Amino acid sequence: MTTLQDINFKTLIAKETNGRMRIRLIALSHIQVGANRTETAKYLKVSRRIVNDWVAKFYAKGLEGLVEKRRAGRPTALTKEQLLQFKKYVIDNSVKTKGGRLKATDMAEYVSDEFGIKYSIQNIYLILHKLNFSWITCRSRHPKQSQEVQDDFKKIPNGIDP
Repeated sequence: MTTLQDINFKTLIAKETNGRMRIRLIALSHIQVGANRTETAKYLKVSRRIVNDWVAKFYAKGLEGLVEKRRAGRPTALTKEQLLQFKKYVIDNSVKTKGGRLKATDMAEYVSDEFGIKYSIQNIYLILHKLNFSWITCRSRHPKQSQEVQDDFKKIPNGIDP
């Protein structure tokens, strides 16, 4: 059985990327160096009951007991195949040749037309996050933008006709 004294919490905390798990490790680290559970709870600004639960889970299952279980939620109405088709649609239409961007309203309309499922804009964004899309976008191209006009403009010094 693993005890608090057997673990180097400093290195575990430094390596941990999950913020919630890091707080749990910090709590156990404080208890390891002699702080009581009330002091630890006040320091971390959490309830003492939560700290008690973390310590109990640690003593029962070790560090594995601190890992957050998957939370239940409403599953998406789209099947895996539909999600893949939607992802392909987003990739194929994200950059329009005539300019502009693919908007969430366009995506919601596509899902509604193609699969018969209505999603709000917020849920479209959640699905995009689930499909590992990011918010980072490039500058869109204006539909009336012409490379020929730009090249002609560059030929005139300072953009002013003599």
